[in-house]
Amino acid sequence: MAKKNFKELFDPKESKWGGISLPMFLAALVVVAIVVYVPFGLDKEGNPGSFLRPNFLIMFSALAVFGLLFGEIGDRIPIWNDFIGGGTILVFFMAAVFGTYGLVPENFMKAVNIFYGKQPVNFLEMFIPALIVGSVLTVDRKTLIKSISGYIPLIIIGVIGASAGGILVGLIFGKAPMDIMMNYVLPIMGGGTGAGAVPMSEIWSAKTGRPAGEWFGFAISILSIANVFAIICGALLKRVGEAKPSLTGNGELIIDNSKEAIRDKEVEVKPELTDTTAAFILTGVLFMVSHILGEVWSGFAKSHNIDFELHRLVFLILLTMFLNIANVVPDRLKAGAKRMQTFFSKHTIWILMAAVGFTTDVKEIKAAAALSNILIALAIVLGAVGLIMLVARKMKFYPVEAAITAGLCMANRGGAGDVAVLGAADRMDLMSFAQISSRIGGAMMLVLGSLMFGAFLK
Repeated sequence: MAKKNFKELFDPKESKWGGISLPMFLAALVVVAIVVYVPFGLDKEGNPGSFLRPNFLIMFSALAVFGLLFGEIGDRIPIWNDFIGGGTILVFFMAAVFGTYGLVPENFMKAVNIFYGKQPVNFLEMFIPALIVGSVLTVDRKTLIKSISGYIPLIIIGVIGASAGGILVGLIFGKAPMDIMMNYVLPIMGGGTGAGAVPMSEIWSAKTGRPAGEWFGFAISILSIANVFAIICGALLKRVGEAKPSLTGNGELIIDNSKEAIRDKEVEVKPELTDTTAAFILTGVLFMVSHILGEVWSGFAKSHNIDFELHRLVFLILLTMFLNIANVVPDRLKAGAKRMQTFFSKHTIWILMAAVGFTTDVKEIKAAAALSNILIALAIVLGAVGLIMLVARKMKFYPVEAAITAGLCMANRGGAGDVAVLGAADRMDLMSFAQISSRIGGAMMLVLGSLMFGAFLK
């Protein structure tokens, strides 16, 4: 594969800007700049307005242009592309800088929050289900059954490695092991912010009688630092896989000869556009059922005082696994699901990374940026990765993919972190396993947190 260079970006005859020629891309860039920055009229409160409207198509296109600008540049910076993560990471960091330091107007930031993450209807709610259904449906049935029994123990091994790494470095700075476990390991390995740090802070508050914000403020800062390390490690593990092919399945997590049969089957079945459309509809219907099950479980748990969350994405994973194992989905529909997954994972990743970046506060990372905290967070991430890679092959998993999913996708900020880590590692096909880590693994950490807070705090 030819190495990308800067010269080709400025050739008017080339179409290197996401398939768009240079003149067309520059025109699009000017239009986006006008929409985002040029004041026009007044808003409902009487403040200066703009041409920006927070609808899906406008935000999708604006974030796409931003992503293409920094993504194509990042893919051509020699050391950055080879070792840090290329365009994917540059898009993320530049968006974070633009958002944190007010380089885009406030109304644009509000529109990003509508597009991504802060509203019930957002791009992430479409992106992650499409990846889950597409990846789980196209895994060989026998391989899928094998993974169910082996993957949860792999997550536990990652938590053990993270704890050992954090405690070891913590002792160097005079921190007690239990302090490391409760204030560093639990928030970092807890499944992200919304499903991890937030409910864990409430558990902490219930056990101590103090405001949840006391624990949450530090937890979110240390989690933000670990999230950055996890993203960078994802990019580095991609390089490890390229340098040592024996350590990677090139996107396959499970070591199993049957995967060759899957690839042969995919070559035979050529999906039509109707198959992809049907797969997208199936994804929506399965997501509806998952939401219903999630709400039913939430009501049941609350009425029976069960402190254990099962997110709707957990039910989506389980439902899709059942359909695959039961072998009730036609091959053409599976092929369509794979094509749907490829579209989202390969062709919209920079859009999502821009949205994730704009909603990431660089100041949160700076707030906990003491050298001791940085090194402890790094030790936790590397501890999880290192121990998983040592045992993965014996458990029939590829070390690189195992470290990314069971390690890094536990040590990041949940769904958004999963997208960032898998994007940096170029392993978006592993989203289903990443979600198992974030959701089921995160729920396991909530249980552990409840036990630890109850036993060691007064």
